[in-house]
Amino acid sequence: MELQHVNVKLLLNDFGEADLEPLIPIFHSWIQEQNSDELLLDVADYRHVHVGPGVILIGHEANYSVDNTGSRQGIRYNRKAPLAGSNQDRLEQAMRAALQACQRLESDSRLNGKLRFNGRDTQISINDRLLAPNNGATREAVQPELVPFLQKLFAGGDYSLSYPAGPRELFAVAIESAENFSPAQLIKNLAS
Repeated sequence: MELQHVNVKLLLNDFGEADLEPLIPIFHSWIQEQNSDELLLDVADYRHVHVGPGVILIGHEANYSVDNTGSRQGIRYNRKAPLAGSNQDRLEQAMRAALQACQRLESDSRLNGKLRFNGRDTQISINDRLLAPNNGATREAVQPELVPFLQKLFAGGDYSLSYPAGPRELFAVAIESAENFSPAQLIKNLAS
C-alpha cells in the first residue's frame, strides 16, 4: 500500500480553547517569512467549531493547525499533495514537519511558553478513505511500515498502539510512547 496524505498530530499539554487567538498572527508571520519548503497561503479561523479544526495555516502542499478534533488538542500536519519516495520517507517527512512546527510554536514568545507537546502522545492518520479505509485490512497493510518507523522515532523504546473504530472515520493510529520525548529528541531520532 502506498501511503499518501499522511497526517501527524502531536498532542499537547492542556493549552485551552481560548488561547488559540495568538496563533492567527503567528501563522500570518509564517506566511510572510516563507522559510519552509512548502508554500504557505492563508489562515482560517475555526475556533467557533466545537472539537473542530481550530486555527489552520493553509498551504499548497500541506496544512498546519492547532486543533481539538477528537477532544484532544494538538498540532496537526496534514499533507495534501502527493509525495515521491517510500512509505518510510513519507512518514518521516510528515512527522518531521509536525515536530518542526511544534518546536517553532513552543519557542514563540507570543505564546508565553503555554503551548507544549506532552512528550508521549502522537496520532498518525491517512487522509484518504479510498486508499486507506478504516478496517482490519488497512491495519495489516500499514503495520509493516509503522513498526520500523516507530522503532526509529522512539529510538527502540516501548510504545503502545490503538486504532479508532468506525468505517466512517479516517484510518488512524494513536501512539503512546513509554517515555517522554521532546520534539528535538524525536527529530534527532529520525535523523539517525
